[in-house]
Formats: sequence, C-alpha cells, structure tokens
Amino acid sequence: MNRTLPVSLIGVMAALSAYGAKNTAKSSAKTDKRPNFVIILADDLGYGDIGCFGNQTIKTPVLDRMASEGMRLTDYHSNGAVSTPTRAALMTGRYQQRAGLEGVLTTSDNHRNAGLQPDEVTFAKVLSANGYRTAIFGKWHLGYLPKYNPATVHGFGEFTGFLSGNVDYKAFLDSKGRQDWWQRDSVENVAGYLTDVITRSGVDFIQRTAGEHFCLYLAHGCPHSPYQGPDDPPVRHLGVAKTGSVAGKTYEQCYKEMIERLDLGIGKVFEALKEKGLEQNTLVIFISDNGPTGPGSAGTLRGRKSEVFEGGHRVPGILWMPGTVKAGSVSDQTVLGMDIFPTMLEMAGIKYNGGSKPFDGMSFVPVMQGRQMPQRPLFWRTGSAKAAREGDWKYLEVGKGKKVEKYLFNLREDPSEKNNLLGENPARVEEFVRKLAAWEKSVDSETPEQIIAGKGGAD
Repeated sequence: MNRTLPVSLIGVMAALSAYGAKNTAKSSAKTDKRPNFVIILADDLGYGDIGCFGNQTIKTPVLDRMASEGMRLTDYHSNGAVSTPTRAALMTGRYQQRAGLEGVLTTSDNHRNAGLQPDEVTFAKVLSANGYRTAIFGKWHLGYLPKYNPATVHGFGEFTGFLSGNVDYKAFLDSKGRQDWWQRDSVENVAGYLTDVITRSGVDFIQRTAGEHFCLYLAHGCPHSPYQGPDDPPVRHLGVAKTGSVAGKTYEQCYKEMIERLDLGIGKVFEALKEKGLEQNTLVIFISDNGPTGPGSAGTLRGRKSEVFEGGHRVPGILWMPGTVKAGSVSDQTVLGMDIFPTMLEMAGIKYNGGSKPFDGMSFVPVMQGRQMPQRPLFWRTGSAKAAREGDWKYLEVGKGKKVEKYLFNLREDPSEKNNLLGENPARVEEFVRKLAAWEKSVDSETPEQIIAGKGGAD
C-alpha cells in the first residue's frame, strides 16, 4: 500500500482486499479457470478506419483476423465523444458524469487539478484485490497530479505511459512541450516510436505473468494527433508548445502508417498469448475511445469526435476468445465501454456490484454466448449536446439556448441519422425527454465540483 494514499482510499482498498482474500481463498481450487483480460484501446479511431469495418485503404490484417476468429460488435459505443470521459466510464463501470469528468482534460493549467478521484473504484482495484496482476501501458488521461496516479492510487500494479491526452510519438512531449513519459510516478526517459513502446511493454508483461491471472490495459495513443509515422522525426521540442504534425507529408499518409503500425503491434500481442498457450483463456477486447477527427473516417455514420451523433461514439468493437467467442460472429446488440468492468467480474466469478458506487454498466457475457442482453435506456452528454437511446430509437438535443435542434431517429432503419422523425412521434419524444431529465438529475446529484465540461480540443 502506498503511504501517500488518502484515508478514504485506504478504507476502500481495505474493504476490497478483505473481500478479495475471501473470494480468492474460496475459489482457489478453480483458479486455473479464471480468464485473463487484455483491453486494447485505440485513440480517435473511427468506425470506418479499419478493414473489417469497411476501410479499403488502410491495411489491418491482424484486426481483420481477430474479427474472423472472434466477434464484431457493430453497435459498440464509447461512453463519451471525447477521451477523458470514455476512460472514466471504462475504469469505473459508471457514467463519467458521476466522477465529474464529462469533458476532456487538456494540458491547460486550469485542468491540471482535476482527475479521477481516489475514492472511485476501478476494475484494477477489484481485480488486484482478487489475485489478478494488473498493468496499464500508454495513455492515462485521468489526472496529472500524484493523487490521480493509476499505479499508486487507482489499483494498477504497473504503469508506464503518459498522463496527458497526446504526446509526440518520438519525443514523448505533451502539447505544452513538457516531458510526459512515466514509470509509475516518476518521469522516465524513453526512446522509440510510441506505438512500438506500448506494444513492447504489453508483450513483456504477458511473458512475465503467463503463469498468473492478469488484466492488461494497452491504452494506445494511435491514431491521435500529432500525425507521425514510425519513420518520421519528432515534431515537438522541449519547452515549446506545439500541436502540429510532420511537415512534407499529408495527414492521410501519416494516418495510414500509424494504424498499420498499431495493427502490426497487436499481432505481436497475439503471438505472445499463443506462445504462452493463453489463447483459450484470455479475452481480448479491441475498441476505440471515441469517433474520428482529422483524416479519420466514421464510415457511413453521421458525426465525428465531440459530437453525440453516432459517428462521435459508435466505434469499432471486436471480442476474441477462442472456444468462448464464436469465430466469425457478429452482434448488433448495443454495448458500451462501461459494460466491460462488470463483464470481467462475471467472467472471473467475482461477486461485486460497485458497492456504494453501483454500476451503470452491465455484463455483456450474454452477447458472447449468443443470447440477448436486457434492453435499457442509454445516455450521452458532451457539453450542451445530449442524446438518449433505447432499442432502435435515439433522441438528440444539439445546440444551446434558442438554437437547440432536436432529432429522433430509428437507427435500425436509419443508422446514418438522416431522417428526423421528431414530428411523427410526439409520445416517444416526450418519453425520451422525461428519461433524459431523470438521468441528468441522477448523475448530476453525484457530480463533484471538479467537472470539466465542453467538447475539448487537441487533447
């Protein structure tokens, strides 16, 4: 236990550890059956950016094979339309608004005091307390201060990566020109290409922990700007604020190289799992944190990063676990990032529902088994824009004050959100308005004053 932990967190961890010891002892005879987990999170990758989701320009043979050997989630969504909120929901299994992280944390000074509060319960805390080795390599983006550190505060046994929203892929500097590569809670010098460095750390972790239960979170920076291919030079310099990309190349050229290098690295992760004989007992999840920006593609979906139209939060989702997930299967059930935490707990046989901070997400184990998840209303809010979804129907409010535009779409018939059915369904709209208001009241009643609202920006 880190000696700098606040008293409130010590209490949380003590409770989890007590339960974990009890649960581990109870199930020790079945330990070999508990699965491992690998979560691979891309950054700003759009619905139409990889081959198995329709891209014909960018070559992603590894992800395409992952989909052919596993399951494509065609209706997978990030909880937010920008980075920080999505990661908060993924960590906690709850709507990010409850943690006060509705908008993106930028590198501006007024954002440096905010983050995922120490009393939040993360999947790393619960899994660690139940005998799992946990690690995050790559992007954290849930707080810069030591009290928000993923390793010393939020349950990860290992952390090597960056705290901000993006770094130079060669110089490892944030958009303010500050060094941003960490080993636990200390700045560390590193050489190489960002995507390769993250991949190397993940492969090494698998090789070192193959005989134990583990949860590996690979939070890639790719394909977020700055747009730099593996052979490109640094574009940022120490002490100089800059967000630009490589000179002399188009963003599209860089973007293609970046995603193809990411795909190559994911292949090395699969090789490590197979080398250690772990493929039958490891669930690998590939997702993105929000829709695309820059040269990225949302395919036929409307909207992009920071928007509550589908293109802002419907992103590629792939599940892989031979023998558990049917090869070549496709699911159109609606799954969100906040569902991953409770899913891992169900698969690991851990009876925990969030305690005093109950989950908003639910396990998607039924989806992997070819069964239906219960239908539920779902909600998104980014700045002043908001949306509610239930079944095939989605209601949106976009804009401010007198300029608010309202929409109602049937996503089954109109996934591109072109045909506004608002005027034809007054009763359905009224019901959505009521549910959206109730949800906002619920999440806002828990929101700490630190909330960072708005669309965000380069981070």
